[in-house]
Amino acid sequence: MRLAGKVAIVTGGAGGIGRGIALAMAKEGAHIAIVDINEENGKKTLAEINERTEGALFIQDISVKENVEMIVKETVSHFGKIDILVNNAHASRNVSFTETTMEHFDLSFGTGFYPTFHFMQACYPELKKTQGKVINFASGAGLEGQPTQTSYAAAKEAIRAISRVAANEWGPDGINVNLISPIALTPGVEQWRDNNKEAYDAMVQKIPLRRLGDPEADIGRTAVFLASDDANYITGQTIMVDGGTVKLR
Repeated sequence: MRLAGKVAIVTGGAGGIGRGIALAMAKEGAHIAIVDINEENGKKTLAEINERTEGALFIQDISVKENVEMIVKETVSHFGKIDILVNNAHASRNVSFTETTMEHFDLSFGTGFYPTFHFMQACYPELKKTQGKVINFASGAGLEGQPTQTSYAAAKEAIRAISRVAANEWGPDGINVNLISPIALTPGVEQWRDNNKEAYDAMVQKIPLRRLGDPEADIGRTAVFLASDDANYITGQTIMVDGGTVKLR
């Protein structure tokens, strides 16, 4: 029970990687506030979490600053504190560089970068009290400049930039800020795999460990580590949980 008594906000926690992280943290004793726009999946994940820990909470929507402030207040009102912030939610569209429009940037920054920034600001007073942990998300799309990922890559690298700034500024407060850059077999990837078997197999062959990560067992367990006391001396880092695909220098 490495996170016993800890309170975590997990954005995008209704499905995919966010669900995996929420379940992994709940298994280690954390109380979870799931934040997601998908109410149906959110309530399903809430039920799963409540089988592992008592008092989980589902809060819908993260799209605007006012909602973020409300979510933080509701979480503190329900649980009494915030120890862990996981900024996982992000949506984007894949189009070529020349076809990328401001609407694509608005979607990617509006669902990924700005909520991450606003949640970090809104949670800072609570995280300072608890000497808490922030876990944000990077991507190989930004680190390697993957084709058709212009708006997504830009937002992810912007998240990496502000994470490093916060790690420097908040370190004296005892707050750790790190990033995970994952490759995971989410439901969306499973659907794509079923319709594009050859492309999927080719992608897997480029991963040194020859598989995609499990959202709970691989990505979730890494998040548990970064949220635990075992990671107290790690901050400002991008942790590659991608089977060895990208090797940072």
